[in-house]
Amino acid sequence: MNASDNHKDIRSDICDETLFSSLFTKYAKDLHDFLYYKYGERLNPQDKVQEAFIKLWENCGKVSPSKAKSYLFTVANNLMLNAVAHEKVVLKYQKLKPKSHTNEDPEFLMQENQYMKKLQTAIANLTEAQRTAFLLNRIEGKKHREIADMLGISTKAVEKRIYSALNKLREDIKEL
Repeated sequence: MNASDNHKDIRSDICDETLFSSLFTKYAKDLHDFLYYKYGERLNPQDKVQEAFIKLWENCGKVSPSKAKSYLFTVANNLMLNAVAHEKVVLKYQKLKPKSHTNEDPEFLMQENQYMKKLQTAIANLTEAQRTAFLLNRIEGKKHREIADMLGISTKAVEKRIYSALNKLREDIKEL
């Protein structure tokens, strides 16, 4: 019985490479998508996913398999928040460089630039909750249930966030 207990402990230990690998396979893409839609590409969500898994490995003896997903999402989100804080400091002291020249028609570039600004403004005006749910649904194609599981909220809350995001986007784009 004691040997059986030890075997069970080994299999349920994240320090086991097979279990750790299966956790990576199971959660890495969802974690990346969550970070990407919440914070955007510029903060390197893939790097934060890797860092979160490294931290999980470093703490493999302290985190139970049932808490691994929560641990990964919390660590990765905190890494992104740190990057956001750092970016704000850097932006205070950085001057924007002018864009390089292109061969596109200047009027086309102006219209494209105006459209992108309108779109970015409209998306930026969404709350974080609305933006995350909306982008996970509309861009990634996640179902409401999947988003609810990822965010730890009810399906009704996801539906409300997406519906309110759509209304806000319509309102903002009409004004712009």
